[in-house]
Amino acid sequence: MGEVSMRPALFALAALLASPVLAKPAPLPEGARYVALGSSFAAGPGVGPNTPDTPQRCGRGTLNYPNLLAAKLKLTLTDATCSGATTKHVLGAWDEVPAQIESVTADARLVTITIGGNDVNFVGNIFAAACEKMATPDQRCQKWRAITEAEWKGDEERMRKIVREVRQRAPDARIVFVDYITVLPPKGACAAVPISDERMAYSRGVAKRLAKLTAKVARTEKAEVFRFSALSKTHAPCSAEPWSNGMSAPQGDGIPIHPNRAGHEAAAEGLAAFLN
Repeated sequence: MGEVSMRPALFALAALLASPVLAKPAPLPEGARYVALGSSFAAGPGVGPNTPDTPQRCGRGTLNYPNLLAAKLKLTLTDATCSGATTKHVLGAWDEVPAQIESVTADARLVTITIGGNDVNFVGNIFAAACEKMATPDQRCQKWRAITEAEWKGDEERMRKIVREVRQRAPDARIVFVDYITVLPPKGACAAVPISDERMAYSRGVAKRLAKLTAKVARTEKAEVFRFSALSKTHAPCSAEPWSNGMSAPQGDGIPIHPNRAGHEAAAEGLAAFLN
């Protein structure tokens, strides 16, 4: 899928998916400082080699959407994303990895945020559900677990706090949530994601709730939201042109149940249109 073939549809959809809360800001000037916050869906593990001189376990791929977006708009990127991160790791240190929020300083003009899924074990439960179907489960398999309402509430409260912290540190920055790419087929079974119908229905519900939660936080905290979940809904695993991987991933093209290269390219292309 080339950039030229994606552009018309992405430009049109980006306009439709833009948050109605705020008037459209002016385009970002070249060289403006851009800070990317988030978990693996932003970090892009396996999407190109890891960015040199960054924590290995964060898996910041050189072809993730923050890098691609910065190149498109000629922005100066600080990529603070880290695979496995929760909202707590944006707000506070995670062992040797500093709090992501510390990367946000007064000169930032754009901050993107993709976070919240690990707080409610979104991908973890999909993996656990796949393990349940294995004749010989992988030794790394973990048990599936239901998420409590208290966990959802905490996720929302910390997402709100992230926006407030960003705004306090960088009053002139555009704050844009990039919600989670679609990683499950919109209906029916999918050989690439071999989980039970019950687990599939549950996980679809979590994905929808995450998207609604992200939009709610953006709306009430006066941030913006790029609804990548909606843009990518026809590009799930088992679709004709998947933007995310199923339970396996080609070498150098992301990791299982995460965006592949095409997904990160689509996110960057859509965001570029959204921001301009």
